[in-house]
Amino acid sequence: MRAKKVKTELRREQIIQAALDLIGIQGIQALSIVGIAERVGIVPSALYRHFKNKEEVLDGVLMLIKKRVLGNIAHVKKKTSDPLEQLQCLLIRQTRMLSENRAIPHVVFSDGVYTGPPDRKAKVAEIMAAFLAGIQDIITEGQQMGTIRGDVIPFAASVMFLGMIMPAAVISNVSEGIVDIPAHAETVWPMFLRCISNEKKDQDHN
Repeated sequence: MRAKKVKTELRREQIIQAALDLIGIQGIQALSIVGIAERVGIVPSALYRHFKNKEEVLDGVLMLIKKRVLGNIAHVKKKTSDPLEQLQCLLIRQTRMLSENRAIPHVVFSDGVYTGPPDRKAKVAEIMAAFLAGIQDIITEGQQMGTIRGDVIPFAASVMFLGMIMPAAVISNVSEGIVDIPAHAETVWPMFLRCISNEKKDQDHN
């Protein structure tokens, strides 16, 4: 039974990743069960063993995005105890993730999300809120350690941080790569750093 369960979970992951890849190519409105099945290499009837319909697949895509976003926060916290280094590493990981998964902005900002089942919009909001909360925690910790200015408002700074990522990803998508997202992150990081860090620490993190 356990081997069967592992196989089932792996297939579900393959289906969700295939859906995410196709959204990046075709957009969310063109996503279909037939297209997903073809990309995975199975017949459509086999896909229905794992998901009831396309809407359930899309919910799975949102769960995958949330897992990766929160996974990035957990990773940087394990990598270093310095809040400023955590933020820089998170910026790099998030921009790299968006560069490699162009579908994520499509999912987050698509009409298909907001005109679909009522709870889907709430799930997107939950992802955004969790990401912003993670950044606020890092900023608050930095303030307690004295590396981030005490007059910085954590929520406002977290929104600024997100603003370094998502607009660049959207522009990159609609312009077929006019913005190099990882390179953009390297350019904007020093500016963000100057906004939030204590002046005496700036040189250590440039």
